[in-house]
Amino acid sequence: MTLNKALMAVVLSVAGGAAFAAGGSTTVDFSNGNQGWYGMEPADGIGGSGIDTSMGHGAPALRTVIENFGISFGTTTNAAFLGDYTAKGPVTLGLDIKANEIKFFNQDVARDVVVELRDYGNTPAGMPYSSVWYKLGTIDATQDWQHLSVTIGDPTATGLPAGWGGYGSTDDGAGPKLPTGRSFADVLASVDEVVFGTFVPGYMYGFTNFDVAVDNISVTAVPEPSTYAMMLGGLGLIGWMRRRKQADARGMPAAA
Repeated sequence: MTLNKALMAVVLSVAGGAAFAAGGSTTVDFSNGNQGWYGMEPADGIGGSGIDTSMGHGAPALRTVIENFGISFGTTTNAAFLGDYTAKGPVTLGLDIKANEIKFFNQDVARDVVVELRDYGNTPAGMPYSSVWYKLGTIDATQDWQHLSVTIGDPTATGLPAGWGGYGSTDDGAGPKLPTGRSFADVLASVDEVVFGTFVPGYMYGFTNFDVAVDNISVTAVPEPSTYAMMLGGLGLIGWMRRRKQADARGMPAAA
């Protein structure tokens, strides 16, 4: 292998590695069905969830119409949203959401929207799972479609970042929290389910009428600045080598 070819192989390896580290983005717009996402099942045979082609935000939407304590939309099978978040770098989770109706005793009310990342593999005694969760915002029937999201800046953090809560230990009066010995990073290293919903851990609710739709549920790996620098550096080297090759062909020195 010539020196130029060897250098090119190294440069392409560096640039390719940087591109891989930059991660990617997945958006579920329900144009191809549920794509692994679920909504609420009927309660006593009434209501339920399904794809609605009439009200999507640029595409079909996943819509739930039900009377229940709250609603949730989640996935345990769409691999893009599951697994080891600590290996992804900074990650943004988001969705578009619209409430056609939220009524409690026939009165219009607002509800918080929470994203929760659940780990079923390290279940504390007497608890269904351990999780970390974040309040994204609120919805009510007066609002049009809105986009809600959160960026996990450091999935390897041990303590809960600002605004995040934990779940998995019995409530001792201080509210839900992570089990003893479990950290934010421990949960994010093994995400088995991602849920967007109105159930805030530690709160109790009465039966409420919901008509809510979600669309464009997304997960995006956010590149670090150093990743951009590595990619630009690799592309710069490729450009310099191309100019050098062209100059060699003309018998001229390459421009620096």
